[in-house]
Amino acid sequence: PLPLPVRIGGFGGAEGLARFLAASATRAVVDATHPFAAVMPFNAAAACRLAAIPLLALKRPEWKQLEGDRWTRVGSMAEAVTALGASPRRVFLTIGRQELAAFAAAPQHAYLARVIDPPEGPVPPDLTLIRDRGPFDADAEAALMRRERIEVVVAKNAGGDATAGKIAAARHLGLPVIMVTRPAKPNVPTVATVDEAMVWLASHGCLPTLRGV
Repeated sequence: PLPLPVRIGGFGGAEGLARFLAASATRAVVDATHPFAAVMPFNAAAACRLAAIPLLALKRPEWKQLEGDRWTRVGSMAEAVTALGASPRRVFLTIGRQELAAFAAAPQHAYLARVIDPPEGPVPPDLTLIRDRGPFDADAEAALMRRERIEVVVAKNAGGDATAGKIAAARHLGLPVIMVTRPAKPNVPTVATVDEAMVWLASHGCLPTLRGV
């Protein structure tokens, strides 16, 4: 539960969101969607232009490849499937549940996937699910990968500390990581931290009450 009004559900595209912003007398918008949200950031940008409302994107920094990392960068989940290759491998999928179906196209691999909610739709035939929520400690991640005899990790470059343990664990174990890069985002003012977003809100007269944000 949040100490703020909450709206759940879609708005009807950019035009619907613009109408909602106008009707609710919203004074500013902060796009704090997931780094892999591909549609809502563009809808928010278009809606804010239509409604003449300032928009800020809150985007946490990506993970950076460090010494010892064995990354293969790909631009989509389909490319990640191809990057696994033809030979059977034991694969740790740390991509959430919504895109597991892509890996059904490569049934020769044995997959371990960690999800919060169970997947819907097709999944690879040889799939073991772990239902858990971060944060995940690097030592625990390494122990999991050893126990499951993981040979390669597939991850989205979401950034942040909560799930960075898998990246550190793969580095420690010398495992390759297929890293899916973030989708394109609209060109809007962007900050990396909540504190910076609060300063921006203050500059637009939205503090201290935070009403209409």
